[in-house]
Amino acid sequence: MLLLIGSAALTAGGGGRFGNVAVIHVEGVIACSGGKGGPFSAGVAGSDTIIDQLARANKDKNVKAIILRINSPGGSAAASQEIYQEIRRAAGKKKIVVSMGDVAASGGYYIACAADTIVANPATMTGSIGVIMELQNMEKLFGKIGLAPETVKSGPFKDIGSPSRALTQEERRILQGMIDQVYNQFVDDVTRGRKKMTREGVKKLADGRIYTGQQAKELGLVDELGGMRAAVRAAARLSGIKGEPSIVSYDTPSLIDMLMGTVTTSIESAITGALESTLPPRGLPAMR
Repeated sequence: MLLLIGSAALTAGGGGRFGNVAVIHVEGVIACSGGKGGPFSAGVAGSDTIIDQLARANKDKNVKAIILRINSPGGSAAASQEIYQEIRRAAGKKKIVVSMGDVAASGGYYIACAADTIVANPATMTGSIGVIMELQNMEKLFGKIGLAPETVKSGPFKDIGSPSRALTQEERRILQGMIDQVYNQFVDDVTRGRKKMTREGVKKLADGRIYTGQQAKELGLVDELGGMRAAVRAAARLSGIKGEPSIVSYDTPSLIDMLMGTVTTSIESAITGALESTLPPRGLPAMR
């Protein structure tokens, strides 16, 4: 395990001469968890923590705009929706700018489209608008190793998605209905966020494919090309800040937090995120 501990250049609090711009990082797999920055929470973007940071920045009278720096392949559909809704709430008071890093795809794009402006690097991987649920049928494998699972259940669909057997046609219909419903929610929210695009226009792009930042700009999924500095300029412009804004961070954990704080929660978050990114989420639609 590699543990990197360094001092943060950005700190929360204080009023800049021209106004503050808050920076909130969304790093890793999006999950319904805390992910509070402990040494075991790397790779998890916990919705609880991100929502708390957004709420604090939104209440800070010294903060004129908020930048979300997104570097995420997506993750939990429900967690992505929670963050999306909090961004929309914050956008009622503050200007919100998204700065995309290496990747802001699927759930990462879902939360991005709630912002006032999206800035991406030309080589950023984004898009992947869609929903997926992967299940494994291990019935033949179980037979080869002599394993014969037995299930006692309260109803015909209680073991839907069980790896011990294939899906029935009715079960497949039920799961496809779930996926279609969450997909339509995704398309609706992208349409709501990308105000210049029609739902039909969004749906044409929402077949799961990924786009470079440059392609996304040409298609209307992204507003500007550039890095973090371009996002800061956009935030200052949108919020009416004259001069150089002060940058503050709401997501830098202290050394004590990293070493001692919420270790149990962090371990749980890391495991949850790893499972969501690598294993089929039985019964849970994912955006990745």
